[in-house]
Amino acid sequence: MIITQTPLRIGLVGGGTDLPAYYLEHGGRVLNCAIDKYVYVIVTQRFDDEIYVNYSKKEIVSRVEDLEHELVREAMLMTGVSSGVEITMLADIPSSGSGLGSSSSVTVGLLNALWAYRHQHVPALELAEEACTIELQRCGKRIGKQDQYIAALGGIQDISFGPGDKVVATELALSARERNALQEQVMLFYTGVTRSATAILEEQSGNVGSTLSGFHELRDLAGRAADHLLHGDLEALGRAVRRSWEVKRTLASGVSNDQIESLVQLAVKAGATGAKVTGAGGGGFLLVVCPSDHQRAVRRNLAHMRELPVKFDRFGSRVVFNVMRDIWS
Repeated sequence: MIITQTPLRIGLVGGGTDLPAYYLEHGGRVLNCAIDKYVYVIVTQRFDDEIYVNYSKKEIVSRVEDLEHELVREAMLMTGVSSGVEITMLADIPSSGSGLGSSSSVTVGLLNALWAYRHQHVPALELAEEACTIELQRCGKRIGKQDQYIAALGGIQDISFGPGDKVVATELALSARERNALQEQVMLFYTGVTRSATAILEEQSGNVGSTLSGFHELRDLAGRAADHLLHGDLEALGRAVRRSWEVKRTLASGVSNDQIESLVQLAVKAGATGAKVTGAGGGGFLLVVCPSDHQRAVRRNLAHMRELPVKFDRFGSRVVFNVMRDIWS
């Protein structure tokens, strides 16, 4: 039995500039952090040659190619696991439409578990690259590339994309005190609305030509925020989040709506330095960046929403249980 634990994430600043429609030509940059909420993938050997897959539904097939779950199918094909396994996927929070990168966490966790099942260790960067290949190329998703890298690497990452295909991820070298102080500013509230990011990201990709200055500003905001944080200016995160939301909501029609704008304003009026919806927008979780002395007021203004306490995850996707035995022996 193999069990992997893969973190979800909060895209802090620069989201959207990791879309190929933008970064291949102009170069993108995002500031992202992994959190202590996880996707778990369990892979066990079966006595027979069937393939069992358990998620929100159950699949039982004899051939990998017949699997409906495209991420499982492509991960099995990529790793060469072809029969006689049962795969189960679990998540700490709703795994669809949360805005916390769950799809990519599933893909990275699957690859990590299946490679371990094959007795192979694959470095985190390779897991991220393979997950991108599955999601963007094999499955044809018009999404970005930040989620796969933060899921695999963990930590607080300053990630640059392109121009071209090159990706460089650098973990912010913060002291333990600075990391804890930054973590204390981060609050998450569930909007109660889940949505598919596909339509929003497709519209963003299609709008790159007409909204190019906005994408440039998001990229530069991520770089400046990383630089300020490295120099001890921890309040820079809230300012960057606030400005990035003002820009991002202009990139596609589905990013924001009246309900979301009302929530953002409630948080800011209570003393938050920045607030935005996580992920592509349209729903999921509301990220609030707020000094500790104003957090009680924020909670009071957002009392109708469920808060999700989070801490940063430093380790990325990892195998947490590995007991391999041949049931045929």
